[in-house]
Amino acid sequence: MSVDDRDAARAAAREAVPRNRRHPVRRALPVFLGLVLVLALAGGAFVWNLGRTFDARKQVVEDAFPAETGRPAAGSAQDRGTTVLLLGADSLPGGRADVGVVGERADTIMLVHVPEDGGEAYVMSLLRDTWVPIPGVGEAKINAALDLGGVPLMVETVEGLVGTRVDQVAEVDFAGFQALTDALGGVTIDVPQDFVSNEGMTFEQGPEHMDGERALEFVRERKAFEGGDFQRVENQRSYVRAVLERLLGWQTLLNPVRMHTVVSDFSPYLRVSEGLDSAWIAGLAPDLVGLSAGDLQMTTAPQLGLGVSPDGQSVVVPDLEAMAEIGAAISADELGRYLATLNPDDQ
Repeated sequence: MSVDDRDAARAAAREAVPRNRRHPVRRALPVFLGLVLVLALAGGAFVWNLGRTFDARKQVVEDAFPAETGRPAAGSAQDRGTTVLLLGADSLPGGRADVGVVGERADTIMLVHVPEDGGEAYVMSLLRDTWVPIPGVGEAKINAALDLGGVPLMVETVEGLVGTRVDQVAEVDFAGFQALTDALGGVTIDVPQDFVSNEGMTFEQGPEHMDGERALEFVRERKAFEGGDFQRVENQRSYVRAVLERLLGWQTLLNPVRMHTVVSDFSPYLRVSEGLDSAWIAGLAPDLVGLSAGDLQMTTAPQLGLGVSPDGQSVVVPDLEAMAEIGAAISADELGRYLATLNPDDQ
């Protein structure tokens, strides 16, 4: 067969091959890209729906912040990160008659700070019995500010104590912890010691997977511990860490039904400042990408121990000098660097 005959035969063979077999990758690529687009749109629609659910079911605190006069300077968010005041109330307005609590008390007070460059977050617990000046009222335990003047007075009191600006506020009814825990399918918490709660629940030292009812009892208990509220804030931080581990785990993130249940069941127990909506959370999301429970650094606000107030109450005496240093570090977005300079016993 001549060269020309061989070339003609090869050309005929190529023509005989169906066009859809000549470039399988070229044909598969549009199909693959189409699939990716469909998945992206579906995921985007799901996230959008979650945002709508959150915005529709949460409660908004109007005028959550005090008058601008006297507040710490706003500065630039790019320079100082984001700071959120998280409050846990034993009940929303009205108190708990069963234990003699009248009005609204913030039994959990935490400052959550996310640096501008993200990658980690800091949670500082403020002990509820800390004796502080409450603007317009006088000295009292810090948790009374919520009952005496609502969220605005609570923000003003915390800002005055720490010396840094609060960007957003979220208040959670303790019953919301129970709803969140159950929506997540329970959380595993390392119980620090054997104890029996005020309601008669028995807890044994070591890891325990708790449902909402037991988790709520765990975070509320303080009388069973020699350290009282000091141990309770440690337990509350253990709970927060356990929730994050569950929330950021594949069992939740890859389960659309569970994600929707979490948002739908937890949102009604939230009261937030007006700007804390799904759009604000989406704007903060890039700073939280890759965040795990191990990137959450937790500490208790510095204090000088127990004392007695002029009217005879047992109170916690704050370390005002150290608090001012922490506030300055938050305002400068250098909290991590500041905490690294402290001795382990000081944190």
